[in-house]
Amino acid sequence: MITIAEKINATIPSVKKIIEDRDAEKLLELARSQTEAGADYLDVNIGTGSGSAEDEIEDMAWAVTTIQAEVDTALCIDSADPKVLEAGLKARGERPALINSTKASAKYLAAVVPLAREYNQPLVGLAMGEEGIPKTVEKRVEACLKIAEACNKAGVETDQLFFDPLVLPVSTDVKQGKVTLETISAIKAAIPEAKTIMAVSNVSFGLPKRKIFNTAFLHMAIMAGLDAAILSVLDPTLIGAAKTAEAVLGRDRHCRKYSRFWRDK
Repeated sequence: MITIAEKINATIPSVKKIIEDRDAEKLLELARSQTEAGADYLDVNIGTGSGSAEDEIEDMAWAVTTIQAEVDTALCIDSADPKVLEAGLKARGERPALINSTKASAKYLAAVVPLAREYNQPLVGLAMGEEGIPKTVEKRVEACLKIAEACNKAGVETDQLFFDPLVLPVSTDVKQGKVTLETISAIKAAIPEAKTIMAVSNVSFGLPKRKIFNTAFLHMAIMAGLDAAILSVLDPTLIGAAKTAEAVLGRDRHCRKYSRFWRDK
């Protein structure tokens, strides 16, 4: 499974301060620790909710440049603003990146899909449109198909797409975990060339013993067809859950990755 480390996210108060203070050393500490834990990508979300749109563009360019000067791990450039995404893509030079994200609305598709084409980097598509997150599996898949169609017309290959089924907390709607799992399976059936991705911890928001809940959900999601996860790579229980699920599903020859992971821990 592809792992995207979640900790460089300005919705976390300590990270917001790092971005606002332009504290390069603390930013690099986060990048290095997650890299050492084995992350395939480092998510970089610098939206602090304060300052101007131009500030956010400059913050993204600073964060990407700072991290890449010292760390080789690929970045997941994460923003709801296409201009911020482009700033991150420009700052990365020729380094690999994951563009996170677009949704199935004409405005976003027109602004973000050309970036995937121009910079030739994989793109995350959210299973939602103008109206927000659909309640049903069918509508979420419909949104993914719309994104895939727009990408194909623009010359972005389907195997460059990661679709996010979207995870809502089960504390607000107990059916949401099942809807997400069924959406993963439905996306894999409808668009088999594409990959699936999700933010694991969203499912347990507002609940006690979140690590246990997240672990169980991750096992189920991998069984449903999850290819990539945004999660805490610093949590050995969660990463161990991913290694376990892949071994159980026969994706780990002789259980070597599973054994090596726990031996190293």
